[in-house]
Amino acid sequence: MNRGKTKVIILGSGTCVPSLKRSSAAVLVTTGESRILLDIGAGTIRRLFEAGYPVVDISHILITHFHPDHTGELASFLFSNKYPDASLRRRPLTLLGGPGFKEFFRKLSDVYGGWITLPPEKARLVEADPGETGGMDFGDFFLSWSPVVHNPESLAYRIRDTAGKTVVYSGDTDESEALKRLAKGADLLICESALPAAMKVPGHLSPSLAGGIAAGARVGKLVLTHFYPECDTVDMAAECRCSYNGPLVLAEDLMEIEL
Repeated sequence: MNRGKTKVIILGSGTCVPSLKRSSAAVLVTTGESRILLDIGAGTIRRLFEAGYPVVDISHILITHFHPDHTGELASFLFSNKYPDASLRRRPLTLLGGPGFKEFFRKLSDVYGGWITLPPEKARLVEADPGETGGMDFGDFFLSWSPVVHNPESLAYRIRDTAGKTVVYSGDTDESEALKRLAKGADLLICESALPAAMKVPGHLSPSLAGGIAAGARVGKLVLTHFYPECDTVDMAAECRCSYNGPLVLAEDLMEIEL
């Protein structure tokens, strides 16, 4: 049962570029008893503590793809769960990613060994098949996903709570009809908008392209995130308004949004 409203906290609105203002990519969704991390880039653990959430409270980590600015603090997070003892974790941790996730984790374990290995009853690893229909029911929420245009393993995620409220997180992507379908009718779309239109690079969206996806999906609210420093030199909201006229927010670290 969903106790209270589902809440979203932007933990990291930045990229791989070091910044005191923006940590690397990470979003926390709280619904019922679940605490769901979407990506876990550098700075995530500090932001979690600033938001009032200890690491042992996190129930799910959903990885969009394997780039360091989306996975860079995964090893540290797992290591921190072992201090002083993994028994402090009340709920098992579910780690989920796209094709190749189990191999990615095996190689990470080859480097760190037992320092990042939690007892089997405290953690499980899931590799999502982007070709599957449907998704996974976790009780507090239903999770579905779709491949997006960035890396071979890249997935966007849709979280639907028990009240029917939905959050979609794009991860990194270029223009994507699959993302538009996944986001259809969502209450909130958290969408990457890495660079202004004049600086667009393959594999990433500009504000107007992100706005076009949001408009086509008829989402309730659009949050632009994953900003490189160059985004501070232009009016990102104005660029987005070329294609989207609904509720719009530019992400900042520790910003909270209730559904």
